[in-house]
Amino acid sequence: MAKIIYLGSPEAAVAPLKALLDAGHEVPLVISQPDRRRGRGGELSSTPVKAFAQSQGISVTDDLGLLASSNVELAVVVAYGRIIPKELLVLMPFLNIHFSLLPRWRGAAPVERAILEGDDLSGVSIMALEESLDTGAVYARAELALGEKTAEEILRDLSNLGASLLRELLAKGLEGLPEPVAQAGEASYAKKISAEDLRISASMTAEEMLRRVRLGRASLGVLGRRLGVLAAHCEDSEPGDEPGSLSGFVLCTSSGRLVLDLVQPEGKRPIAAQDWSRGARLPTVAPLD
Repeated sequence: MAKIIYLGSPEAAVAPLKALLDAGHEVPLVISQPDRRRGRGGELSSTPVKAFAQSQGISVTDDLGLLASSNVELAVVVAYGRIIPKELLVLMPFLNIHFSLLPRWRGAAPVERAILEGDDLSGVSIMALEESLDTGAVYARAELALGEKTAEEILRDLSNLGASLLRELLAKGLEGLPEPVAQAGEASYAKKISAEDLRISASMTAEEMLRRVRLGRASLGVLGRRLGVLAAHCEDSEPGDEPGSLSGFVLCTSSGRLVLDLVQPEGKRPIAAQDWSRGARLPTVAPLD
């Protein structure tokens, strides 16, 4: 069993940490992002990784400098959220769990970009961490079919897949690590998701609209009002559909219909789309902004 320092922050990084502990590896220290003020009350909130680590009695810090004084054999990094300086990378081997099939979707938002591009397949790569972004040789990888899963569902599945893969990879300790394989193929960069990426527009097909809904924060504008779209599904077009418009709770496009299931008017709570449409007092056919 190895002595490991763990670097991670969001919920998707909890399962791999738990897998290390369940396998008997020693994790004396976790490095995570600092507590941040969240919500309307502005109260300080810890990252999910920090909260889990503390529940297991593990020391947690946000000071990367402690890597230099840690007496460990290996560092494991999962969605930590910061670039690790070159001078720290030379201190020990670093394994990074990345939620894509590298070199497809290097960068900050691999799951979201896979959804927006309509990828059928994604997965997990465990690579050697390098100074350059997500370019390291790959020790292990596993695939995941995306279907029409949401980003949240995909991240959960990839987190669990990565946890299992990490456990298998380290089953024989550091001595049992295979020779990593250099990445091959065309690389693509997964830049952060912007507000524009989340906006549903009149020119999109129903499938393109649904991809944005699957990201979890989609919205559309209709007659000057902003409407969040939390859940929806696609259907075939019907005679009389006017592309680029909202009819009741159905978005009509040049290629299919997007039927809204759950929406959230600005400043209000989520509501069933059919109930919202009854009280919205919109025209029978309303153009999208």
